[in-house]
Amino acid sequence: MKTYRKELLFDVPTRCAFINVTPQVNQALSESGIREGLVLVNAMHITASVFINDDEGGLHHDFEQWLEGLAPHEPVSRYRHNVGEDNADAHLKRQVMGREVVVAVTEGRLDFGPWEQIFYGEFDGRRKKRVLVKIIGE
Repeated sequence: MKTYRKELLFDVPTRCAFINVTPQVNQALSESGIREGLVLVNAMHITASVFINDDEGGLHHDFEQWLEGLAPHEPVSRYRHNVGEDNADAHLKRQVMGREVVVAVTEGRLDFGPWEQIFYGEFDGRRKKRVLVKIIGE
């Protein structure tokens, strides 16, 4: 069995963003030479997420509005975690959207269903962030 590891780096200028990382994951898969196995894509920050869904702007807008309704950023005083910080809402949003995804690799390709894409969800941006891509297989 072979393994391959790559970090994707992002500098997200906004507090919240959804970035399609499918092209970068496909590139890592190609670099790995692995034809059958699994790909793990993991947000390496506790205020960010990785998830699979459709790449459609209206849906991303709906995610942002829905998450803000579940865990509003303001007033920051509503959260105990925000003593000296202002990102408690980002921790809660990450919990809902998930930490990581695993995708099967079949014949050297991500084995997706229709419309599926991998996204990095950022909820406390404005600084450099990392995403781990780990591929195992043969």
